[in-house]
Amino acid sequence: MNRSLKPIAALAVMTALLAACQPGGAGTTAGPATTDATPSPPPAGASTSPSPSAAVSASPSPSTSANPGATAGAGEQQSVRPLYKMNNAYDLVPLEAETSKKVVLLTFDDGPKDTATLTPILDALDKHKAKAIFFVNGNRVKAHPELLKEIDRRGQTIGNHTWSHNDLAKQSNAEIDKELEDVQAIVKEVVGYAPVFLRPPFGSSNAYARQKAEELGLLRMNWSNGSLDWDASTKNKPQLVIQNVLDQLHPGSNILMHELPWTAEALDSLLTRLEEQGYGFVDPASIQHP
Repeated sequence: MNRSLKPIAALAVMTALLAACQPGGAGTTAGPATTDATPSPPPAGASTSPSPSAAVSASPSPSTSANPGATAGAGEQQSVRPLYKMNNAYDLVPLEAETSKKVVLLTFDDGPKDTATLTPILDALDKHKAKAIFFVNGNRVKAHPELLKEIDRRGQTIGNHTWSHNDLAKQSNAEIDKELEDVQAIVKEVVGYAPVFLRPPFGSSNAYARQKAEELGLLRMNWSNGSLDWDASTKNKPQLVIQNVLDQLHPGSNILMHELPWTAEALDSLLTRLEEQGYGFVDPASIQHP
């Protein structure tokens, strides 16, 4: 090589080595992208054309939004544009004309109880790409925080069902404070955020309980379609759970179910029947709340 070119060649080598050491430069190895355990489709409402299942059967992508009603798992939260509101009959109605009315909201009360019951419920929801609200009791969360974490990890929404499942209408103001606040606190401690939905046990409350829920930023929600899975006549009869829901089915149905073995057994078939009738599943993250 011509001696006059050697300094230039050496300079070029040094420049290449320095570039490789810079972030994003050649030779840099990027770490794996962090994702949920279950890949999620794009956020509801992201499509540019109306869909009969907008914000339905969708698992929005995680974000750092301050919307604690939408769980992304592992303490993350996600943002979804509100597409539905709850009316005075506890049905879900669309906020915009192009959003589908033919939807149902799935809810499960009185958990988290045990893995044997919870896992098939979560598996059926995953299979149908459906989201639900799990209204939990604080005493059960205290006994099984790992089950609450699993609900959150699967991308489902957690709601407040009071600490001990007492009738709020029969509690003192101080007792109501404790029943609601303690659930907010323990859920936040376990999964990193507090609920934004409240279901009073037995659907019962009083003026103070309603005021307290509002102070805590909770949307108080009863139901408009009862599976009667809790009733003795339905025990161990999954087909009856399905029939009870279908008998009351209407657009916007807010379906009450519980973490019970026969409900878990019925769920896959129930969701299939709902889909066959053209119903989608509302993502709770898309429900307008305080």
